[in-house]
Amino acid sequence: MSNVLVTSIGSVSADITIKSLKRLGHRVIGADIYPREWVVDAYNVDEFYRIPLVIDADAYLSEVHEICENERIDYFIPLIDPEVDLLNESRAWFEEHNVTLCISTKRSLDIIRNKKILQDFIKSEVPEVNGIPTLMVDATDELPWEYPVVVKPYDGRSSQGREYIGSDEEWETYKEKRSGSKSIVEPFVSGPIVMVEVIRQESSGRCVCVTRQELVSTPHGCGTTVHVYSDPDLENASRALAAKLGVNGCVNFEYIKHEDGRHFFVECNPRYSAGLEFSYLAGYDCVANHLDCFGGRMIDDFELRAPFISARKYEEYVTSIER
Repeated sequence: MSNVLVTSIGSVSADITIKSLKRLGHRVIGADIYPREWVVDAYNVDEFYRIPLVIDADAYLSEVHEICENERIDYFIPLIDPEVDLLNESRAWFEEHNVTLCISTKRSLDIIRNKKILQDFIKSEVPEVNGIPTLMVDATDELPWEYPVVVKPYDGRSSQGREYIGSDEEWETYKEKRSGSKSIVEPFVSGPIVMVEVIRQESSGRCVCVTRQELVSTPHGCGTTVHVYSDPDLENASRALAAKLGVNGCVNFEYIKHEDGRHFFVECNPRYSAGLEFSYLAGYDCVANHLDCFGGRMIDDFELRAPFISARKYEEYVTSIER
């Protein structure tokens, strides 16, 4: 049994993460920015801590360090991008205290977390993957594509900050508004969203992919109804990209499926996706195998038995009664 810290347990992926870890016999310590009564999964962990916002880096790290020491944490699984970004730059303390950060290597994350660098990397290093041409807004005077175009932060998450520009006037207004920012611009590619859960073990080179197309999703990209199926060509391309990036553990590749059948790579989510439980229903325990990527045990192989459609629902709980 290991002591596992999971942060941001108000996230969609927290439920299956905690259930899988408990099934494996681990002791789970959960943390979130909100009080216990506001977080349902706070009642499903062995211990719960309220921690500062990750944007307050010093306070966040100080609290997390204290939790790791007090709870003798062996593995640390962050569930949101800003945490991954901060921990990627703050590895030394955890290494010194024998806490395994369950995130990919710094080289890998430095590429993944900059959408401009990642698209350039795909263009030069991974011909198997169809990238989307990407330019920095500040460095672009005249657009080489027809409208509409897509603008967004190069380090954004969950579709936050994404906008669509439909005219020269809108483009000039956006450039003035976002001058000096981290914004990128890309041609608009239409089509449904396809997610590929990628679990790769750097030490062995073994890589498993679970593919799903989103049929219904929230505005922020959380799939609520999906079609899980196998696409050997897309999965082989995803394996090639994961290998070139040096991915270790479970990440999520997002694609747009164009009407001509090609898949265009959008981004890599460097942590568990909101649809992680769909992969579990497909027969692959991403959480268990994610830990194995860092614990030295060989990850499982996977073959989808049959395509299926899955939908999620939301449940309500009473977490506190006022007397």
